[in-house]
Amino acid sequence: MHATRKLWTWLAIICVASFAALLWVGKEIYLKAPPIPQQVTSTKGDVLYTAEQVTLGQQAWLSAGGQQLGTVWGHGSYVAPDWSADWLHREALALQDLFAQRNYKTSYANLSAEQRGQIDALVKQELRTNTYDEKTKTLALSDIRAEAVRQVAEHYAGLFGTDPKLDKLREQYAMNAGSLPEASERQALTGFFFWSSWATAADRPGETGLSYTSNWPMEPLVGNSPSAGTGIWSIASIILMIGAIAAMILYHSSHKEEDDPIPPKADPLVSVKATPSMKATKKYFFVVIGLILAQVGFGAITAHYSVEGHSFFGFPLADILPYTVSRTIHTSFAVLWIATAWLATGLYIAPIIGGREPKFQKLGVDVLFYALLFIVVGSTVCGWLGSIEHKGNEFSFWLGSQGLEFTSMGRIWQYLLFVGLLFWAFLLGRGLWPALTKASESRGLIMMVFLSACCIGAFYATSLAWGRTTHYSMIEYWRWWLVHLWVEGFFEVFATAVIALLFSRLGLIRAATANSAIVLETIVFLFGGILGTLHHLYWTGTPTSVIAIGGMFSALEVVPLSMIGFEAYRNYERSKAAPWVQSYKWSILCFIAVGFWNMVGAGLLGFSINTPISLYYVQGLNLTAAHGHAALFGVYGMLGIGLMLFCLRGLTSRLAWSDALLKQMFWLLNIGLAMMVFMALVPAGIYQAAASITKGMWYARSPEVIHSAFMENMVWLRVPGDIVFAIGALFLAVFALRLLRGGAPKEATVAATEPVEGTKA
Repeated sequence: MHATRKLWTWLAIICVASFAALLWVGKEIYLKAPPIPQQVTSTKGDVLYTAEQVTLGQQAWLSAGGQQLGTVWGHGSYVAPDWSADWLHREALALQDLFAQRNYKTSYANLSAEQRGQIDALVKQELRTNTYDEKTKTLALSDIRAEAVRQVAEHYAGLFGTDPKLDKLREQYAMNAGSLPEASERQALTGFFFWSSWATAADRPGETGLSYTSNWPMEPLVGNSPSAGTGIWSIASIILMIGAIAAMILYHSSHKEEDDPIPPKADPLVSVKATPSMKATKKYFFVVIGLILAQVGFGAITAHYSVEGHSFFGFPLADILPYTVSRTIHTSFAVLWIATAWLATGLYIAPIIGGREPKFQKLGVDVLFYALLFIVVGSTVCGWLGSIEHKGNEFSFWLGSQGLEFTSMGRIWQYLLFVGLLFWAFLLGRGLWPALTKASESRGLIMMVFLSACCIGAFYATSLAWGRTTHYSMIEYWRWWLVHLWVEGFFEVFATAVIALLFSRLGLIRAATANSAIVLETIVFLFGGILGTLHHLYWTGTPTSVIAIGGMFSALEVVPLSMIGFEAYRNYERSKAAPWVQSYKWSILCFIAVGFWNMVGAGLLGFSINTPISLYYVQGLNLTAAHGHAALFGVYGMLGIGLMLFCLRGLTSRLAWSDALLKQMFWLLNIGLAMMVFMALVPAGIYQAAASITKGMWYARSPEVIHSAFMENMVWLRVPGDIVFAIGALFLAVFALRLLRGGAPKEATVAATEPVEGTKA
């Protein structure tokens, strides 16, 4: 108990220190982010853009699809270009011709090698020189650069409008004509793209050869290449990771794990009677399965758009379901069904752990369910309407889609979801309260479950931290607080603690051992995970300290994953501990799959892109998608399915249970995911990485590469894996239908106020 108390103390110290450092970095980002000039002017005094236009342009881009329609500074979707990299390259090309005409009265293509060298030097100097005046808040451009800006702006205004000459390009970008109907918004959009591009090339004040985005993207025409710090901190992070893994292996080998207890002769939970609130969670799980099927369907449509930008096998589907909408639903539903499975698991186990059914608990579970259903349906429909009918910036922000990846729902829906999560934590807490206030070997585990639930509710508030006019660098800072810390942090702690608690209740592990192990695992995970959030922010207009801190702590995130094989093997051994454990076979196998994908998807594929030098070249390319698919579904998805199966085991008739269907579901989902990732996404990502390294990020994201024969073949090569995966999801749906027809278990008749049998805390 004393050792466990010390671990809790260390956990508190690490959390406080890490979040203090993360907030300090946030302050530095706020102070040192690329400035938005009050005016962008030419030498003649013409005003090209104002600060209000740049901010309006940011809103216009987000309302037109935002991070579902290309990327800015590398964050977003993969079919359309990175607009900051694309503008930078187009402006450099425009300057080449303008300087060539001024100096040699001919086009750049007709110049000799010596003349081109002179022009290239002029272009680089023009784009790297920072002419922003801090006193007047004005960015003054030379007349020749102002002309280049006007030429490039004309291209984007036509692209987001209805210029028929750009129809082919729009199809290649999977974007509809008239994405921004208002001419004023298209003009403002070009201001935002110009500003985001200017920040990638202009030297920081007091620096030479180092832009606001630390020279991202790779662009030879302006001299953008990795900074010294990018390389040094990458090497340092790898050395730190190897040393930390060695230390963990040494610690693990020098501390012999206590053997698991002799399992009970019968299932300890077989006599547990489902209370009304436990039975009320069943509908959550059937909605989870429905969301999985919808997510798979929208994923297939989204992937196909990268070949036929407007059509689905010839049918003009984009007229009613644009790429931006299908991808928004695909990514949002992934988070929503995983979160719903975990929320329902918490509500299901609360009476079991607490030993009684709190008064009105079922009512609370029902109210929360219909509230969450209203939020999912309402946010999806409003997001679709806002996109199809072009309802504008204000509607998109408040009710439609904010255009931000994984956090797309409008602000009203975010408020409602925040309240819903707090209500969930309240319901969970009142169910666990008897066990929390009673001394027991498992109280530490129960406390970890409750604290992580509180953090899940409270930290969703970070989605409310930005507004319509917030600086883009700060939007990205707060967005990753939510996506990284909420999804990859507290949910994982919650799920790990729940699994340990369930195993201890089944008598497969010792509660006292699990107490210390979970706190120690949480310390190791959060020590790297909290400040590891910064690896998402290397190139988003942040100080160079972000590369140092993010690179080092992101490397530490891999350390606990290096030991995941041991835990997976132990879980496999536990699945054979006693004959009755076979009842939970597929839940346990899902947990083992989590270990595999944690090591491969989060560990190998994650670290392959997370070092600064790697991410410099591959951010926003398909290697990021490979990591995302393997980690999001392989880790969090399989974890959600495993927890769901555990709960459904106690909520449905055992006569209706079909291990044969679950076997097909399990292997098809995992094999399909592996095929999708390693047959298509990884090769496509490597091909794009080579293009990025040799010619620049603009080229890796250009139609010449995206729609090359190789890349389109990779899209078609996804089809076998997608089909296998989809069939696995259908087996899960058939399994659910079988459970629905099978009815409820006969013993599930306990009154709400009756103690739950066999579950003393």
